[in-house]
Amino acid sequence: MKINILAIESSCDETSAAVISDGKILNNIIATQSVHEKYGGVVPELASRAHQQHLIPVIHEAMQSSGIDKSQLSAIAFTKGPGLLGSLLVGVSFAKSFAYALGLPLIEVNHMQAHILAHFIEDPKPNFPFICLTVSGGHTQLVLVNDFLTMEVIGETTDDAVGEAFDKTAKLLGLPYPGGPLIDKYAKKGNPEAFPFPVSDMPGLNFSFSGIKTAVLYFLRDMVKENPSFIETNLADICASIQFTLIKMLMQKLKKAAREFQIKEIAIAGGVSANSGLRNALAVEAKNLGWNIYIPKFEYCTDNAAMIAMAAHYKYLNEEFSDLEVVPEARMKL
Repeated sequence: MKINILAIESSCDETSAAVISDGKILNNIIATQSVHEKYGGVVPELASRAHQQHLIPVIHEAMQSSGIDKSQLSAIAFTKGPGLLGSLLVGVSFAKSFAYALGLPLIEVNHMQAHILAHFIEDPKPNFPFICLTVSGGHTQLVLVNDFLTMEVIGETTDDAVGEAFDKTAKLLGLPYPGGPLIDKYAKKGNPEAFPFPVSDMPGLNFSFSGIKTAVLYFLRDMVKENPSFIETNLADICASIQFTLIKMLMQKLKKAAREFQIKEIAIAGGVSANSGLRNALAVEAKNLGWNIYIPKFEYCTDNAAMIAMAAHYKYLNEEFSDLEVVPEARMKL
């Protein structure tokens, strides 16, 4: 019999479901929540309510388009954490109920592990061992990946995630949420060395991104005092300079990790891996240092159930199942 798994993702502000059959992703249905835009960030209570509204229709569409009947399912997978607790509860509760009703095993998935395993959805796929830079709105991690389910965090942020730094500095510029993609958009037309911002250098392979937010805040305050239209006049150059600084910090640690572990298989994952500046910087270093680089398709970079399904496939093969006592974890180690 084929291994057919229904996977559910509800960790933040995307409600998603996917079906995987013998390791092949059949679909990846995502409902994005627009309710948060007017608040300038994700509102946890609104996110969990939106998951309640979207979850059944999204799962129904995933099952219908897969051509697989619920009687043919082998397991139900879900994101256990990390994420917003209320949002996680929606997905976990449905998964437990559905699995119980169908008499199927449950598979809990670590959201950050799933981001890394998104690289195995389509070719080309990295060879083990490889280093993955996972960059998102909530996390920044360097992970040594030795096998599908054997991973070690070798560096991480001590404060803000890089995606958070993008969004917070965008907010200082008056850009709407989510601001990270807009900084990327304007940066393409600007001079990345127009305005120098400080580069934080933490011990080892760790990161710190809170300093650039403060530096940008004071920089804009002083410049706007002298010229009230400074931001509007220099928006492209400011965005390019912010992006250049953030990417420089990421690349410094990534290069250091590659040297220390003598690894040339390099991957990036998470929402910020869609950033064109980061992708360009990675391509340049790959050429200079002989790296083989791997970046998932855009739809698998942001939060999605296909990556949860891929992680669940390998956990199923390894017979790693959960019981009905499982509960979500807002903070969950890799």
